Amino acid sequence: MAVEERDCGCAEKLYLPRPAKITKVRQLTATEKLFELEFEDGSELDHQPGQFVEVSIFGYGEAPISVSSSPTRKGSFELCVRAAGSLTGAMHKLPEGSTLGIRGPFGKGFDTEQLKDKDLLFIGGGIGIVPLRSLINYVLDNRGDYGKVTILYGAKTPDELLFVDELKAWEENPSVDYRVTVDTGDDAWQGHTGVITTLITDVQPDPDATYAVAVGPPIMYKFVLLSLKSKDFHDDHIIVSLERRMKCGVGKCGHCQINSIYVCQDGPVFNYAEIKDFPEAF
Repeated sequence: MAVEERDCGCAEKLYLPRPAKITKVRQLTATEKLFELEFEDGSELDHQPGQFVEVSIFGYGEAPISVSSSPTRKGSFELCVRAAGSLTGAMHKLPEGSTLGIRGPFGKGFDTEQLKDKDLLFIGGGIGIVPLRSLINYVLDNRGDYGKVTILYGAKTPDELLFVDELKAWEENPSVDYRVTVDTGDDAWQGHTGVITTLITDVQPDPDATYAVAVGPPIMYKFVLLSLKSKDFHDDHIIVSLERRMKCGVGKCGHCQINSIYVCQDGPVFNYAEIKDFPEAF
């Protein structure tokens, strides 16, 4: 597949890492940190919600990481990183003021224009809330352009919930219907307990007016899709993000190929109607 410069504006952003300084690091959970970065030349990332970047550290290589901040927040961008490998482990050890290499942004993000005037049902499972946060905050920053907003978020345990301060703000926002669940609670947990599909059971969206946007682990999609179909959602009103298996970001390594689709170029955001016949996608 040919690499198209339209994805990020110029060939330099595709192939040459740009130096970005870590301006703030915040520990979110035992395994996730939130990094705020600024390009040293003062430029903007100019991403769409749902896109990703390639992060590089000398001596460790590079890895694709979703952008978690909304493009409406200017001057910097945020990456939520789980320490799960060589590069991400090294990144977790970097102090504020350190410099990283950034390529991108890459891929197809969420179509914010298509979603205008629609009711939105956000479904985030585990670390899937990371790219979903970018779209949620974009919608909240442009609240008048969108209809009813419902946010369903699930994690395994209370300790694994991300962006706790923002979750409280979403809960207190009168224009948002926010609901959260954990698979297994603890002595301090007083909220809902159960898998995320138990939250879907309790909402009553209009399937003709609502777009469901779901991001989470592969196993989640199987049951979320069944739940949405039971509520008469149309295939083309379901949007998913398939971020696993990506590597190079430019459609060359083939690591993310699913039949004729390259997730890093044709996605990671897909309309379910486009990929419903590719069971291996999930």
